[in-house]
Amino acid sequence: MQVKFLKEVLTALIYTKMQHIPDLLNKIKWDKKEKPEQYEIFYLDRITKKLIGIKFKDIKRIEGSFMVLEKNNEEVNVPLHRIKRVERKGKLVWGRKSLTKNQ
Repeated sequence: MQVKFLKEVLTALIYTKMQHIPDLLNKIKWDKKEKPEQYEIFYLDRITKKLIGIKFKDIKRIEGSFMVLEKNNEEVNVPLHRIKRVERKGKLVWGRKSLTKNQ
């Protein structure tokens, strides 16, 4: 049990300290060992100032410094700097400093 916990902590530290968000998103998409359906991306909505969670599969594409989503049959560009956390099966694997899940 303790080994599993340590592995999760180390994995989160590796992603958090060493990986830029575009690199992580590309790893999730292209690495055959990853399962994109297990990931949820949280970004800060500029209007409501709340975190919005989306499934990785809801990202239509990454274009430059934006992720492109489809909402109400329209493409929406969300700047990658608005991504605040990434979770895999509900566990943090990447996050920006000083931001909680509900912020």
